[in-house]
Amino acid sequence: MKTHAQAVVIGGGLVGCSILYHLAKLGWTDVVLLERDELTAGSTWHAAANIHGLHDNNNVTRVQHYTMNLYKELEKETGQGCGVFQPGSLYLAKTEQREHQLRLQEAKAKYYGLNFHEVSREQAKELHPLAQFDDIRCIMFEPDGGNVDPSGVTMAYAAGARAMGAQIERFCPVIGTEQQPDGSWIVKTEKGDIHTQWVVNAGGLWGREVAAMAGLTLPLQPTEHQYFVTESIDEVANMGRRLPSIADRDGEYYFRQEGNGFLIGAYEKDMRFWAENGTPLDFAHELFPDDLDRIMENVIRATERVPCAETAGVKRVINGPMIWSPDSNAIWGPVPELKNYFCCTGIIPGFSQSGGLGLLAAQWMIEGEPQYDMFAWDLARFGDWADKKFTKSRVEDQYAHRFAIHFPNEERSAGRPARVRPAYELQKELGCVFGLNCGWEHPLWFSGTPGTQDTNSFNRQNWWEPVGREVSMLRENVGVIDISNFANYVIKGPGAFDWLDKLVANKVPTEAGRSCLTPLISVRGGVAGDFTITKVADDEYMMVGSGMAERYHQRFFNMVELPEGTTFEVATNRIAGFNVAGPKSRDMLQRMTNADLSNENFRFMRSRTIDVAGVECLAIRVSFTGDLGWELHCSETDQVKLYSALLAAAAEFGGGPVGGRALGSLRIEKGYGSWGREYSQEYWPQEVGLAGLVKLDKDFLHKDAYLKVKDNAPREMLVGFEIDAVNDADASGGEPIFTPDGKPVGRVTSGAYGYSVGKSLALGYANPEVAKPGDAVEVYILGKPHKARILEAAAFDPSGARLRA
Repeated sequence: MKTHAQAVVIGGGLVGCSILYHLAKLGWTDVVLLERDELTAGSTWHAAANIHGLHDNNNVTRVQHYTMNLYKELEKETGQGCGVFQPGSLYLAKTEQREHQLRLQEAKAKYYGLNFHEVSREQAKELHPLAQFDDIRCIMFEPDGGNVDPSGVTMAYAAGARAMGAQIERFCPVIGTEQQPDGSWIVKTEKGDIHTQWVVNAGGLWGREVAAMAGLTLPLQPTEHQYFVTESIDEVANMGRRLPSIADRDGEYYFRQEGNGFLIGAYEKDMRFWAENGTPLDFAHELFPDDLDRIMENVIRATERVPCAETAGVKRVINGPMIWSPDSNAIWGPVPELKNYFCCTGIIPGFSQSGGLGLLAAQWMIEGEPQYDMFAWDLARFGDWADKKFTKSRVEDQYAHRFAIHFPNEERSAGRPARVRPAYELQKELGCVFGLNCGWEHPLWFSGTPGTQDTNSFNRQNWWEPVGREVSMLRENVGVIDISNFANYVIKGPGAFDWLDKLVANKVPTEAGRSCLTPLISVRGGVAGDFTITKVADDEYMMVGSGMAERYHQRFFNMVELPEGTTFEVATNRIAGFNVAGPKSRDMLQRMTNADLSNENFRFMRSRTIDVAGVECLAIRVSFTGDLGWELHCSETDQVKLYSALLAAAAEFGGGPVGGRALGSLRIEKGYGSWGREYSQEYWPQEVGLAGLVKLDKDFLHKDAYLKVKDNAPREMLVGFEIDAVNDADASGGEPIFTPDGKPVGRVTSGAYGYSVGKSLALGYANPEVAKPGDAVEVYILGKPHKARILEAAAFDPSGARLRA
């Protein structure tokens, strides 16, 4: 066995072997995979192994499409069969909302050039003569859908990796991982130790146990999951061809041909956790006792769809473990707090995603960053707040609602609240409806009636009119927005300026009381983040950024060494904040402070520590609303006192509390981008309108990468859209955009109704060679074309006069 390697992959299941293969494919051939038992032991060997291409997340769709195409290439490359069956998949919609979802996916497929299209009941019957579709209102067909052989695919990855020089050690349990002072690792096994630069935790069911060796706790929880295979059915055996699978998500089951029978599986409401206190180390190819009664309601619906399955005998039952994250997405990426430790576990649709998971993981380790923005998988989306209680509650909800539609703006309640601020109870009394942001309960909108909850749909919902009132209140008078979900950082010491100046692309303020907006440049020259940096005092700065990206950005902060005597603090937990904005915000705040807030003495992008109603605040004249306003940052212990005073004062000026949904509408009216939607490492500064904030007469993180792309013509441009939303629905993000004659233009990143301008609006990307400002386009809301126009300027106050008033 090797004693040194570029990377050691722990776990010989599907995903571990894919990562090994892709590391070798990208040039790292001095790599080793360690498996405690036989390859596929754990959850790989008993998987149903269905494959499909479409996903609600656009980048996951790209990843799944890559994976589906990879399997046949693997067979050619390695000579190892992957057992690929692609008779297609029929997707059924019994409800209007499911139809909306499928039509949107059809539009995305058209945009990405994928094969996914509507068929009639008659066509569906020709494809699957044994099924009935009388109760179905919409049917889509994915010709490439199907399934693969779990062991065959895993062995193909392994064979391909070995052929390129990678090594696989079976029956070699890892008993320890120890980081060395230089950031490298010693991986300890019963066969000896390996010194490696990278450790990859692909432990699957044992992902928690592998993580614990490095001092990590991952938010993962295994469950039981059942499917069964029927005995041979004459009608199937006599068909003479393989039948397409059926995806009846409204019926909450999955159904496909297996041999001359059927495979039927379900995600039942009466689910079961397994191994809550740790996965047994001697578990390998075992299964749990059958418990088909738990899924019988689902099975009945399946046999009603294909009646000949009703009388078939059961040939084999599989009741095996799966390991879930709180949102059923992968726990994936480098651990921000450790150097060179990569996680890839908690994967549910592994056979649809394994190739993409492996490719992007290899890119991240070798090239420093994946080609796509995959924050939906990034383990940095969770922090310590995602504890065992939260994880179990969310996993139970995810399992029992596996096939439920994830609606735009939907906020599920399981596991909450995880983290609350002192003002939480007061906000509840005001009828606040909360969302989850990096664990925090964050105000979305205010109903005025305690206990109000969101309704969910693709159409406008119960919050649409109240949010409109909040927007109008702020635009006409004043609003108070809780911004405590923003991430706050405090940098102190003699090297504070030098550290920040080496980190970000804009020039950092040198004068106390000044602020700047700045991008953070990614490894490939894209936009990794955007921040407001304020010089508070000599040798002290405060930096404010995206709350959900707090842990993600730690990776970049760690790339610049702190000077001696300088401290960096993640101060989000101890700092709360409010944005007071609107044309009457100055008059309102002036009554609450002795500080001079006049435009002459407190200009835009200036800051000062002031007293507001007896509370010391760092006041920064900036507002994400695009209106006159100040951010007020105070100690969390003073949050309730400050909030109460602000609301009382606002009421005298016709104002009140404003939530995050209104803020979303306000920023879209102004054309302001947001990290995770408009800004990501995929896009260059010149594509998102931030190139003017990149200063080339200084050094900054990844400047060389930016210099390589700065003169490139924009591939796409961030623009605004005005949409004729005739279907009582607004864009929300992900909708494809075409020219009136059907050429792909781009896609929506954020959408909302612009209450101030009386128009449905969106932000998104457009290919400048296909469409430019002023051109007519079509935005596919609810999967149907809606006439739209690319805006030439922000829909609201394009000159920015109100912001600087």
